[in-house]
Amino acid sequence: MNGEALLPPPPYFNLPNTSISDKITSMDLKKLIKDYLKETNLMQIATAKGNKPWIASVWFAYDSAFNLYFISRFNRRHSLEIAKNPHVAGAIVKPHKTLGDKTRGLQFEGECHEVKGVELVKAFAIFAKRFPTVTKFILSPKDIVEGVTDHHFYKVVPSQIVLFDEVNFPDQSRRELNL
Repeated sequence: MNGEALLPPPPYFNLPNTSISDKITSMDLKKLIKDYLKETNLMQIATAKGNKPWIASVWFAYDSAFNLYFISRFNRRHSLEIAKNPHVAGAIVKPHKTLGDKTRGLQFEGECHEVKGVELVKAFAIFAKRFPTVTKFILSPKDIVEGVTDHHFYKVVPSQIVLFDEVNFPDQSRRELNL
């Protein structure tokens, strides 16, 4: 451990429910997360190479299993790093107007890969449904396969999504969904 002391986990990991209204089922949490995903369309995705982290903002779409799809040029730093290290983290947040506003947002961790083959058709359909203007520069998945465009599709498969929601859960705002 390189002489580093083990620190206890932050206190929010084991907080008891502070009120009856604070209890939430997994199904309720999934619905809140899906509702939040519907309200947002830009995410930050973090990658790393060695000990150097990087973050990029990308437009995203999602499916019913909480997989996140985005497009990016294959030669961008985050795309190159994903090719070598699929472990990613990210955040999805709507802008808040002023400091002190009740905060809502999602954070996630998981694995990311470039979408290829049959899965490319699904990714394109999900993304084009949400962002029809994508067809202005990618007419179909065939454009990607044939190299007509330098954009590629990527899929994040989250292992955990954290909803931070001071609006619905003012007493215990952090809610984790392990997938």
